[in-house]
Amino acid sequence: MHADVHHLLHAARASELQCEATAFRLPRTSLRTRVGWTLVEVGLRLTTQSREATAPRTAAFHPA
Repeated sequence: MHADVHHLLHAARASELQCEATAFRLPRTSLRTRVGWTLVEVGLRLTTQSREATAPRTAAFHPA
C-alpha cells in the first residue's frame, strides 16, 4: 500500500474514532468527587476482604 493512501486511510479512521469518543464522553466531575468515590470503593474492597479472611473455612478433603 502506498504511504499516501495509508496516511489518508489512517487520518479518516482517526477522525471517525474521535467523533465516536466524543459521543461517549462522561460528564466531568470534580476531583473531590472522584477521590471520594475511589475511597468508598477501596473501603468496600477492604471490608469484603476482611470478612472473607475471618469466615470459617470448611475442609474440602475428607479422608476415608
